[in-house]
Amino acid sequence: MTTKTLLDARREYTPALTPILQDIKQLKFTNVDAKTHIEPSIADLFPHTKGNTLLVGSKGSGIKPSPMRIGVVFSGGQAAGGHSVIAGIYDALFSYHEKSHLLGFLNGPIGIIEGNIEEITKKKIDLYRNVGGFDLIGSGRDKIESKEQFEKSLAVAKAHDLDGIIIIGGDDSNTNAALLAEYFVANDCKTKVIGVPKTIDGDLKNEYVETSFGFDSACKVYSEMIGNIGADCLSAKKYTHFIKLMGRSASHIALECALQVRPNLTLIGEEVKAQNTSLDAITKQIADVVESRSKNGKDYGIIVIPEGLIEFVPEMGYLISHLNEMLAKKSQGVTIEEVIEQLDDKASQTFQSLPKGIQSQLLLDRDPHGNVQVSKISTEVLFLEMTKNELKKRKFQGKFSPVNHFFGYEGRSGFPSQFDTTYCYNLGALAFGLIATGHTGYMAAIKNLEKEVSKWEIFGLPTTSLMHIEKRKGTDKPVIEKALVKLDGEPFAYFKKNRESWKLSDSYQSPGPIQFFGDESIINRVTQTLLLEK
Repeated sequence: MTTKTLLDARREYTPALTPILQDIKQLKFTNVDAKTHIEPSIADLFPHTKGNTLLVGSKGSGIKPSPMRIGVVFSGGQAAGGHSVIAGIYDALFSYHEKSHLLGFLNGPIGIIEGNIEEITKKKIDLYRNVGGFDLIGSGRDKIESKEQFEKSLAVAKAHDLDGIIIIGGDDSNTNAALLAEYFVANDCKTKVIGVPKTIDGDLKNEYVETSFGFDSACKVYSEMIGNIGADCLSAKKYTHFIKLMGRSASHIALECALQVRPNLTLIGEEVKAQNTSLDAITKQIADVVESRSKNGKDYGIIVIPEGLIEFVPEMGYLISHLNEMLAKKSQGVTIEEVIEQLDDKASQTFQSLPKGIQSQLLLDRDPHGNVQVSKISTEVLFLEMTKNELKKRKFQGKFSPVNHFFGYEGRSGFPSQFDTTYCYNLGALAFGLIATGHTGYMAAIKNLEKEVSKWEIFGLPTTSLMHIEKRKGTDKPVIEKALVKLDGEPFAYFKKNRESWKLSDSYQSPGPIQFFGDESIINRVTQTLLLEK
C-alpha cells in the first residue's frame, strides 16, 4: 500500500506568481532615481556599476527570446525556501526559451572558482520543489576575494558561455555578487550577476527588501517550539527555560518570536546596547522576573535570549573586540592564562568574571571574518549561571529549576512556510528576469509582501546602494550594512508596550506547526514584524 506523504504533496505544489512575472518575455524595467544614493567611497570601488539606479518592473510589449545559459549558487548558511528560488529560476528560464540551460555551482562559491558545475534538469528540480535544505547543489561560505579567484571565476563564466549567475545569499554573499558583477563588466564579460536576499536572521532588509527569505519559516519553527515549552511550563509548573535563538548580529528573530508567543522576558540586543546595560544589570533583570513570579506562586517561566546579545553588552563587546584584535595576530590559538596576561585591565577583568566554559568558547577558532563565533558561545548558560548566583546572593526562598536550550539549526532547513515558498518562487523568477533584460549588479526585491501575491511589486535594487565601508581582519572592505532592530519602529513599540504584562502573567501563545492546507488566513500568515511595519 502506497501512502502519499507531505513531501509528495509539497513537490507537486505550484506557487502563484505575481502577474508581472507570469510571462518573462513581456517583462520590462524602468529606471527610477529614488533613494539609492551610493557613498563616494563605495562608488570609487565600483566605477562600472555605480550608475545603477532603482529598477521598477512592469509588463512590456514583449521581446524575441533566445536560449540562455544561467548559473546558480547557494552561498552561506541554509534558509528555508532556497530550492523554491531555484524552481522559480528554472521555470522562468524554460518558459523564456525551451532550449536554455540551468547550471548549478556545487558547494557554494568555490564551485564558481573551480568550475564545479552540474546541470539542473527537470527531473532533478522536481525532486526538490518546495522542500527545505540546500542539498540540490550544496552550499559553502567561501568568498571570491583574491585576484586569482576573480580571474578563475571569469574564466569559468566564459568557458561555460554563461549569460548570468544568480547568487543566493545574505549580506556578505550579495556584496560578493556586486563585486563579481563589477569585475565581469570591467573585463568585457557578458555574464550578468544578480543577488537574491537570503538569511533567517532577518538583518538583510530595507525599504525595497521587506524581508529576507527564510526568516518567516525560521520564526514559525522557533515559535512553535517556544509555544510547546509554554504549554509544558503551564503543565509542569517547575522549570525556568533559558532559550537562545539564532540572530548573529540582530535580534529580529527574538523579537518576532516574542510577538508570536509572549515569553515572560525577551532580551533585545539593540536595546541593551542603546541603554548601555551591563552583564550585572541584565542578570538582575532576569532575577527580578524569577523572584516576582515566584512570589505569585509561579516557579516557572520562559526567558528568550538572542544569539548576538553577548556582543551588545558593553563590557562584553569591549572584550570581544580586543580578543578579535589579539587573536588576528596569532597564527595559533592562545591559552586562557595568556589571554588574561595580554588583555588590558578592563577586558581582563571581564574575561576573568566569566565561567570557565564561556572563557574557552571565546577562544575557539574565528569565523570567516576573523571574529568570535558567537553561535558557539552558550549565552543562555552564561545568564542561567549568573542568575543562579544572583538569586543565591538574594537568599531567594522560591524554587529555581533552570533548563537551557539553543534553537538554531532546527529553523534553517525545514519545509519553507507557504509564504516563503511563494516569495522564493517569485524571487527566482525575478532574478532571472533581471538577467534576461540585461541587468547586472542588482538584488531581486519584492514589496507589498503583506498583501496577496497579485498585488506584489517587483524591483531591481542596486546592491551598491546598500553598502558602506567596514573593517574586516584589519582591512577596509565594502559590505552591505546589516539592518538591526529599530527601537523606534512599530514592532519594537508594540513589544515594549506589552512586555511588562507578559512578565508575571501566563500569556503564552501556541502558534503550532507550519500549515500548508486549510484556512488560507493561517496558511498565508506573514510575520508580526511585517504586519506591524505596515
